[in-house]
Amino acid sequence: MEIELIKIYGEYAVIGLLAFMGFLSLWFWIERLIFFKTVDIYKYQNKKELEIDLTKHIDIISTCGSNAPYVGLLGTVFGIMLTFYMMGQSDGMDVNAIMSSLALALKATAMGLVVAIPAIIFTNHLGRRVDVLLAKWDINDEK
Repeated sequence: MEIELIKIYGEYAVIGLLAFMGFLSLWFWIERLIFFKTVDIYKYQNKKELEIDLTKHIDIISTCGSNAPYVGLLGTVFGIMLTFYMMGQSDGMDVNAIMSSLALALKATAMGLVVAIPAIIFTNHLGRRVDVLLAKWDINDEK
């Protein structure tokens, strides 16, 4: 019974979760870029307050980037489990069916990497922008 549920909902759940993680990463990256363009760092009296505002939502992007490969791997494990289950239930082994089933299982891992790589790039990009803005605040504070 569990195998049937995985067969019906497993791929949709994994790909859906990865799509959601990718959407969150892109959304918060764009939101941060807009915020960085409009923020007036010189209105802040406290550097910690500025840092809190600058780093808001970056943890979400980082979490998506670090966990997307694992979600993709979970989808691959589901696909391999289903392949082995189907092999065990059938009388003959059709090599073409097995190979295509395994190839589809690996699709989830590929999707996880497609989500993770940009999210990590977004995190690094935003981290650098935060460092630059904090350095500008420090330079202004020294004057």
